[in-house]
Order: sequence, then C-alpha cells, then structure tokens
Amino acid sequence: MDNTAIKEPAAGYGVTPIDQVRALDGLGLMKGIMDGRFPAPPIARALGFSMSRVEHGRVIFDYEPVFDHYNPLGSVHGGVAATLLDSVMGCCIHTTLKPGVGFTTLEIKINYVRAMTDKTGLVQAEGKIINVGSRIATSEGRLVDATGRLLAHGTTTCLIFPI
Repeated sequence: MDNTAIKEPAAGYGVTPIDQVRALDGLGLMKGIMDGRFPAPPIARALGFSMSRVEHGRVIFDYEPVFDHYNPLGSVHGGVAATLLDSVMGCCIHTTLKPGVGFTTLEIKINYVRAMTDKTGLVQAEGKIINVGSRIATSEGRLVDATGRLLAHGTTTCLIFPI
C-alpha cells in the first residue's frame, strides 16, 4: 500500500456535466477523475478519500480515518466504511460500462471486521467485479489497513441503464 497523503484532485471537486459523461466509457471517466481531467465527486471531499488506482473491473480508494468521523463509542462510524465500499464497488462496475450507460446501487451488504480510529492510518478500499450482465452487475469490496488486515468487506448489486 502506498502511504502517501491523500491529495487534492487537480480538477477540484464537482460533477462532470452529463453530456460529457454520456460520451465517455466508464473506464475513461474513472481514469479522467483519477488523473484530474474531471472533478472528483463532492463526497470524496466530504469524507476525505481519493481514487489511487483504476483499471477495467477494479478500483482502489485511499482514506485516512479522522476523529471527525467518530461515532459516540469512539471509533469511525460504520457508515464511512459502508460509503467507501459502496463507492469502490460501484466504480469498478462503472469501469466496464460503454458510453451512454450508467448504474445505480440496488443493494449492498457490508460486514465489519475491525474498527477504524484516527490511529489506524491510511486504509484502502478495493472493488472488484464479480459479474456484469446487460441489466444487473455485481461486485465485491475489501477495506484493509496498511498491513493488509481486513477491516470490512461487502458485495453489491447494481442496476445498469442508459443515461
């Protein structure tokens, strides 16, 4: 795992205009976000994560747990892990889609294995394709710390549709 700090994207944060999104295949859009040609989504700024790797059927996000994401019991809220996993699992599906095609999450299942705290250090969320059909796609995700210890894992089912 690369231990470099999460950096501000070159194109800032925002939403790529839908006419541009329609003209790109999913891999091109994801690479464009990672390379800074397109803005990173605002959720990435809100939670402090960034895309560090993208290829057909696989995406990795980096995140450093912070105190501001704590729940009342003194660890990072499980919703942060769920959001990271939902995002990488969806984005890896998006890398397989043709221009003019989008997706939305129908269902996610998350299993929490270890708590995150502001002392955990940099973690990575990785999404990989399980299956992509004409209308439904499935993928899996893993969230690990810098030593490779599993923090959470999950699966998703997404609906594929024209945009």
